[in-house]
Amino acid sequence: MAKLKIAILISGRGTNMQALIDYCSTENAGAEIALVLSNVRDAVGLDRATEADVPSVTIDHKQYASREHFEDAVTKTLEDHDIQLVCLAGFMRLLTGTFVDHWRDRLINIHPSLLPAFKGLDTHERALAEGVRFTGCTVHYVRAKMDTGPIIVQAAVPILSDDDSESLAMRVLVAEHRCYPYALSLIAEGKTRIIGEKVLIDGAQAPGPAFLNPTDDT
Repeated sequence: MAKLKIAILISGRGTNMQALIDYCSTENAGAEIALVLSNVRDAVGLDRATEADVPSVTIDHKQYASREHFEDAVTKTLEDHDIQLVCLAGFMRLLTGTFVDHWRDRLINIHPSLLPAFKGLDTHERALAEGVRFTGCTVHYVRAKMDTGPIIVQAAVPILSDDDSESLAMRVLVAEHRCYPYALSLIAEGKTRIIGEKVLIDGAQAPGPAFLNPTDDT
């Protein structure tokens, strides 16, 4: 069975990209990374791609007169590489509805909160300020409105009494590095189906009973 050809779009360090690279390097992975694309010429993630022998390209958004012209260049490059699925991994550009609609159900993102809570930036600071007991991360198909779309996988991370935004971000990032490869594997293996604006996963297992924060253990 042919592997799903994916592209990863980055702007920075590429730690979630690295998690996807590690997954795709395993023997039974159902996906292969055909391209890493950055809009920032000196993004650290480009070095990670080089070390992994993954083809990469930079398309600098500053060189284009409009967002639409930039996205046209991105789409042409992706299609020239026969990309079947686009994974956003710290890609710090808002995408137009035209681009998102063109790649509908072929474009996924990871966000550091339990969507639909805490869309946008400063998710950890806002979670702490609101006093919620859990936060986490979400992998979802992308829709035109920011941080919306059918949810594929989520991971809940408890907020500890001594957490600050930095410590919380580090623990959520660990969850991200598990969730993104798992979500990609589900798609690559043909286990996801989008019905309306919900994702059904074939063979999905319930995670077990609810857990509390703080616990009620005595």
